[in-house]
Amino acid sequence: MNVALDFVNCSVDELKALLDGGTLTVYSVARPITADKPVDRSGVLATFTFATPAFGPAANGLEKPNFVVSTVLATSVGTPGFARARKADSTVVADFSAGPGDREVKFAEVSCSQGAPVTLTKFKFILEGSWPERPDYYDTKPRSGYPMPRSL
Repeated sequence: MNVALDFVNCSVDELKALLDGGTLTVYSVARPITADKPVDRSGVLATFTFATPAFGPAANGLEKPNFVVSTVLATSVGTPGFARARKADSTVVADFSAGPGDREVKFAEVSCSQGAPVTLTKFKFILEGSWPERPDYYDTKPRSGYPMPRSL
């Protein structure tokens, strides 16, 4: 989890409460290095709307998000790379790793196809600083005019 500066002193329970009625927007790759930066090179794949309350009681290390609709339709084609959580007033709260593997947000699908259903299957909070991606992947996208990530 990469929390926006305005909320870094909030506990996990306070962050959950901030998301009541908010959204979880799933993006393709190229997550900004902080949740305070705008998303400018990633496509929106799907958007979930949190109910109020946004989360039920956690169980077995996993969160229980409450969405208005549990399955949404993808708005474009791509592979999830991260998800951005916003309050009901659209203020960014945090970014979460998303996709297959050891991520905070997992889906029933590996990739999204426009108009196809997207269902969230797992949600957990991973402490900031333990994001699973390599730092040189931040703000990059393999396309003409942008450098490929360097190997470490």
